[in-house]
Amino acid sequence: MNTLSFTKHSKEAFEAIDPENFQDNDSETIYDFILSKIRLIPFSDYLKRHIYVKANMTGNFQEIEIKDYQRIIINSFAENSTPKSLTETTAKMSALTKNWLTQASVNRSVVFLLGFGLNMSVDEVSGFLTKALRERDFNFKDPVEIIYWYCYKNGYSFPIMESLKRMYSGLEPIPNFAAYENRTKGVRDTIIGVKDDETLMHYLSGFKRDSNSNMHSITAWQWFSDLYRQCKTIIANNYNADEADITDIDSKIERVRKIWTPNDIDEGDVEKVLCCGTPINKSGNLYKQSASKLARYFSNKRPSRQHMSLLLSKSVAVDRFDLMTLNFFCFSQSNDNSDDNKARYAAFIISTNEMLNDCMMGEVYITNAYECFLLLCLLTDCPLATYADVWEMSYDE
Repeated sequence: MNTLSFTKHSKEAFEAIDPENFQDNDSETIYDFILSKIRLIPFSDYLKRHIYVKANMTGNFQEIEIKDYQRIIINSFAENSTPKSLTETTAKMSALTKNWLTQASVNRSVVFLLGFGLNMSVDEVSGFLTKALRERDFNFKDPVEIIYWYCYKNGYSFPIMESLKRMYSGLEPIPNFAAYENRTKGVRDTIIGVKDDETLMHYLSGFKRDSNSNMHSITAWQWFSDLYRQCKTIIANNYNADEADITDIDSKIERVRKIWTPNDIDEGDVEKVLCCGTPINKSGNLYKQSASKLARYFSNKRPSRQHMSLLLSKSVAVDRFDLMTLNFFCFSQSNDNSDDNKARYAAFIISTNEMLNDCMMGEVYITNAYECFLLLCLLTDCPLATYADVWEMSYDE
C-alpha cells in the first residue's frame, strides 16, 4: 500500500465491499468494516506526510524518526521568522513540535501557525483544515482568518501578518456595513478580489462592531434550518401515517385521530428518530456515546436533542456533520431512487457536495469514518434502519 495515499487506500477498502452481498447482513457487514478496515488517520500523519513530500525525503514516512521531522520544522520556523506559538507560552519548541508530530488532533490555531512556519500555500492550509482537522475551510466571517488567508495567498511572512492584525485592531468601524450579515460565499468572493492591503483594511472595517457574538456562518445556518424543517416535515408525516394505521386497527374503538404538523415536532422527536438505535437509560436519556465501540470513529457526531437545542439557539456553530446527518435522513426517507440504491448514493453525494461547497466546508471525504458510514448505509435497501442497527450493535456487550 502507498502510505502517502490516504484517500486512495480508503476508496480501495470501500470499493471492496459489494453492495449486492449486503442482503440480510448489511448492518453486520458495515459494522465489521468500520472496526476492521477503516484506519483513523491522525493529524500527525498529515503533518509528517506534508514535510516528507516538501523535503523530498525517502522511505516510509511513518518510519522516519520524529527528531528528523522536528529538525525540519524548527529550521523552517526560524527561516520564516515564525514564533513557536500564536500566544505566549513557556513550552519549549522541541516539546511543541513533538506534540504536533504525535497528536491525533490539534487546535485550529496550530494549523495557521504551521502555515506560516512551514511556508504553506493557501491551498495547503485549506487542505489541513478540511481534511486533517475535518473542520470548515477558512472562516470568511472571522477577520483574523481573512488576514491569514490573505497572507498565505500573497506569500506574506508571519511578521507582516502581525502588522496587518495590528492595523485591523486600530480600525474605526464603517457605519451600516454589516459584513457579518452577508452569506459566506459572497464575503469570500469579495475578499478574493482584494488586490492590496489598503483595500483589505477598508473591507475588514465592516467587521468592526461592538460585539462579534454572531460570527457563525449564515450560509451553514440557512442550510441547517432548511434541512431541519424538512426533517420535521418527514417525521410529522410518518407520525400521521402511524396514526392512520392505529385508527384502522382500532376502527371499532371511538378515538380522535391526532394530526401532526412540523410545528409539533421538537428536538426530542428528532432524537427519537435519528438515534433510535442508541439504548436509553432509566432516566430516558441516551447512553453516553463513550460507551459505544464506535465512539473513537464517530466522536461528537450523534444528533441528540441536547445538541439540536444548542444548534437551534445558535449556541454552537453548525458543522459539516450536522448537515450531512440531516441530509442523510432526508435521502433515507425519500421515494426518489428508492428502488435504486446506487442512484440514491450518487444523488446524495451530489447534493451534499453542493451544500458543503456553498458553506466552504470541503466535499464529502470518504477517508473520514463517519462519512464513509453514511455512504455505506445509503447503499443498503433501508439506510435509516441500517444506520440505527449499526449504532445499536456498537453498544452490545
